[in-house]
Amino acid sequence: MPEVGRRGTPPRAEVCETHTAIVFFAGDRAYKAKKPVDLGFLDYTTRVARRDACEREVALNRRFAPDVYLGLGEFSGPDAETPEPLVVMRRMPADRRLSSLVREGVALDDVLRAVARRLAAWHAEAPRGPEVDEQGTRDALLSRWEAGFAQVHALAGDGFVTEGITETEQLVRRYLAGRDQLFASRIRQGRVVDGHGDLLAEDVFCLDDGPRILDCLEFDDRLRYVDGLDDAAFLAMDLEQLGAPEAAAYFLARYGEYSGDPAPASLWHHYVAYRAFVRAKVSLIQARQGAPGARAASRRLASATLRHLRTSAVRLTLVGGLPGSGKSTLSGALADRLGVTLLSSDRVRKELAGIPAEQSAAAGYAEGLYTPEWTAKTYAALLDRAAALLAAGESVVLDATWTDAAHRAAARLVAERTGTELVALRCRVPDDVSAARLRERGPCPSDAGPDVAAAMSAREPAWPEAVAVDTSGPLESAVARALAAVQPWGTGQAPVFRRPYMEPD
Repeated sequence: MPEVGRRGTPPRAEVCETHTAIVFFAGDRAYKAKKPVDLGFLDYTTRVARRDACEREVALNRRFAPDVYLGLGEFSGPDAETPEPLVVMRRMPADRRLSSLVREGVALDDVLRAVARRLAAWHAEAPRGPEVDEQGTRDALLSRWEAGFAQVHALAGDGFVTEGITETEQLVRRYLAGRDQLFASRIRQGRVVDGHGDLLAEDVFCLDDGPRILDCLEFDDRLRYVDGLDDAAFLAMDLEQLGAPEAAAYFLARYGEYSGDPAPASLWHHYVAYRAFVRAKVSLIQARQGAPGARAASRRLASATLRHLRTSAVRLTLVGGLPGSGKSTLSGALADRLGVTLLSSDRVRKELAGIPAEQSAAAGYAEGLYTPEWTAKTYAALLDRAAALLAAGESVVLDATWTDAAHRAAARLVAERTGTELVALRCRVPDDVSAARLRERGPCPSDAGPDVAAAMSAREPAWPEAVAVDTSGPLESAVARALAAVQPWGTGQAPVFRRPYMEPD
C-alpha cells in the first residue's frame, strides 16, 4: 500500500509485492504495476488488459480518495518495446494505517466515526440499479455461501478441515431460508450499492483532515455490488480479527447512525460471519500452499464465523406458564437481555378489544375476553405479528400462557415457515407463591385472579418440550436458566451490535 515513513523522517524507497501487483515507493509517490498473471478470476497477461486495469483502479478508487489516486503513468526500460502502465499514487504515512493504530492501542472512536461517516456518505451517492440489485438478493448471497462451502469441502478432501463447517452450513441455510422478505426490503430501500468490496483496516489511512480509503475491489464488479451493511461488515470483521471487537461494534453502530440503516442486528452478524468465512476459506487455501500461520488463522476465522452465525440466528422464544408463575417478568427481562422484541398476549388481547392495557377486563374462567373464541383471536394476532418480525430478521419473545397445544403447534408452524429456531420455556413456582403474587398484584395487563388460576391449573396439559424455569427465587437466576436454553453455546456469543437508537447514552 502507498505509504511514507514515520513523521519527521525522510521516506525510504521501498518495494511491496502482492499476488497481482508490485508497488514501488519513491519520495512522496507510489507506483503500482500489474503483474502479467492469469489467476482465473483476473487475466493481466496482456499490456492492454493491464492498462485497462490500471485505468479502472484509478477511476474506482477516486470515489473514496481522489487526492491519493493521481492518475495513470508509464515506465520503460532499455529492452522494453512498449511502456508499462502504472497507477500513480500519493504516498500515505505508514504510522496512520488504521491497522497500525489498532495494534498500538490508540483511542479509535474519532477515527472510526470519521471512517463510518465517509463510507456512509459514499453509499448514499453510489450507483444503483437492477444489475447492482441482483447481487443483493437472498439467492445471490446464498449462492456465494454455497460456492464457498463447495470449495471448503474440496479442500477437506486434501486433509484440510474447517471445524464447525456442518453447523455453519445449517445456520446459514436456516437464516437465509426465512429471510427473503428482509433482503427484498433492503433492495427496495436502496441499500444495495456499488461499494468498496474489500474494506480492510490496512487500506484505511487516518489523516488529520479525514480518512483515506484505498484499494477497492476492481477486477469483478459483481463482488463490489453489495449491501452497504455488508461493505461495512468487512471492516468490522477485520477489526475484530485485529483484537478489537469493541471497535468493530462501535464502527458498525456509527455506520448505522450515519446511513440511517434500520437493519436488524441479525443481519449485521450474518454479514460479519460471511466476511469471516471468506477469509477463513482463503487462509485454508494458503495453509495448503504451506503459508506459515495460515492454518491457525483459518481456525480462528472459522470460529468467528460460527460465533456470529449463532448470534445472528433468528429465534422465537415462547415463555409460558400459569397466572402468577412469573412468566411476564421473565419475558421482559429476557427480551431486554437479548435486545429483542417482546409481544404479550395480555396486551394484544386488550388492544383487540379496544381498551387500555391496564384497564381491568376481569371475568370468570373462559368468560368475557377470555372465551375460547377471544383467546384464539388473540393468539392468531400474536403469531401474525411475530411472523412479520421474524421474516424481517427480528427475534421475538412471546409472553402467553401457552397451555393450549394447538396454539403451540401454530407457533411451531410459524417458526418453520420463517426459518426460525423455536425455544419453549415454562415458568413454574409452588402454588403458595403464585397465590401470594396474584393477591398482591396491582393493576396490570393480566386480569387473572386466584380463582381463574386454580381453574387453569386443574386443566393444565403436559408440555414436555418446554424447558422448566423456576421463578420463585431471584430473577437473575431465572434469566440465567432461560439464557442457557436460548443460547446453549454459553460464552461463545459474538459482540452485540445494536442500532444507534438502542444504545445507552
